[in-house]
Amino acid sequence: MSIASLTPFPVVVIGGGISGLACAYRLQQAGIPARVLEAGTRPGGVIATKEKDGFLFELGPQSFLSTPPLVRLIEALSLQNELLRADPKAPRYILSRGRLVAAPLAPPSLLTTPLLGARTKWRIFIEMLHRTRPPANDESVASFIRRKFGDELLNQMVAPFVSGVYAGDPEKLSLRAAFPMLHGFETRYGSVVRGAMKSRPPRGAPRPGLCSFRAGMGTLPEALAARLGDLFVAETRVVAVRRGKANGKPWFENEVTRNGLRESLSASAVVVATPTHVASQMLKGLSDEFPQVFGRIEYAPVAVVAAGYRREQIKGSNNGFGLLVPRSEGLRVLGTVWNSSLFPGRAPEGMACFTSFAGGATDPGFCELSDEQIAGTICGEVERVLQITGRAVITMVNRYAHAIPQYNLGHCETVSTLRTLTSAVPGLFLAGNYLSGPAIGACVEHADQTADAVRVYLASIGVTGAGIVAHA
Repeated sequence: MSIASLTPFPVVVIGGGISGLACAYRLQQAGIPARVLEAGTRPGGVIATKEKDGFLFELGPQSFLSTPPLVRLIEALSLQNELLRADPKAPRYILSRGRLVAAPLAPPSLLTTPLLGARTKWRIFIEMLHRTRPPANDESVASFIRRKFGDELLNQMVAPFVSGVYAGDPEKLSLRAAFPMLHGFETRYGSVVRGAMKSRPPRGAPRPGLCSFRAGMGTLPEALAARLGDLFVAETRVVAVRRGKANGKPWFENEVTRNGLRESLSASAVVVATPTHVASQMLKGLSDEFPQVFGRIEYAPVAVVAAGYRREQIKGSNNGFGLLVPRSEGLRVLGTVWNSSLFPGRAPEGMACFTSFAGGATDPGFCELSDEQIAGTICGEVERVLQITGRAVITMVNRYAHAIPQYNLGHCETVSTLRTLTSAVPGLFLAGNYLSGPAIGACVEHADQTADAVRVYLASIGVTGAGIVAHA
């Protein structure tokens, strides 16, 4: 199939991850066809599920929170019956001196957890009695926690949590970019604990839950691509995006490579939904500032190790969400999700499976080891922690050089600069997990907003869904 066309296509979305797919689907619902060009062989980006020997392994994200935009998307795709919800009371653990300790999930439990000493608990208690103001300059997560609560809370709880969400370094992560809610609590209430307590939803109000699908996380991107049909085109790489004008209307010429051939696809609007290192090269012809600004956003490399065991091999606890590992424990593993405990259908009868993560911003060199070294190290550590005897019956290693964007100090200013650069090129839009949060729900919400902005722009130049001919 050739994708070349003389008449501009209404919208081209570059990148078939969750952001690009959700944006294109939202446009489709509005009657505007959007062609999605994906360089890989399948939709979903880092979201992927693989079945092997009766095990269901997630190669990237293991679950998602059921935020309102994400729930609406699932319902629109008629996937409600495929949805699995984890037990909201499933315990989460933090490794402390080689033992699993239940993580406190609410402010009151911070005062009783054995993870913290009396001095830190006292600081947490008196924090809600005082009022402080955040500094005028951007502040790192580590600096914020030290200022408010001390090193023990940072090292024992916050740093492992940061590793679990961003695979990041709390000394570099920006509080207001990575955890804007905490910054907002101090700004509005003068106290994080007081803000958290006052911001709790009313009793009985629905809360986002941890979810997946019966057939795994890949269900969502696959369903989106199926709805898009021929508008989703895989194994097509966009080399460059150029600006032009035809019949008095602005348009874009997208130079692509497909099946070893170069083609050109024109479009009235373009949504770039790729990682920043890809977008920077693609857009440098529109402005030589794009590579410089995109280059400010770092990514953490992550190794993902999935392993399956016979249940009789496991002597320790493995009932709950999983565990996080502070760096003080001296291990390479950042955390482990207990998949077969969290959702049904992840392992054959009598088996259990776990997915562990390593590398990240604090240990990037680990991802450069061989698959055998990565699996041997991580499985060995997890086996010791969970008292597993014998080797795994199955393992699978995946590594991502650009796994998670780092919302480091200055990130808000970088995103603001990107928006300014993009606004100077009417018809160009950005989407992706480096803009409004890396979580799947945040990506979908931002994709919806981007699609709405595209629709408004197309209407302003006289391009609507009605009467548009899709070029195959």
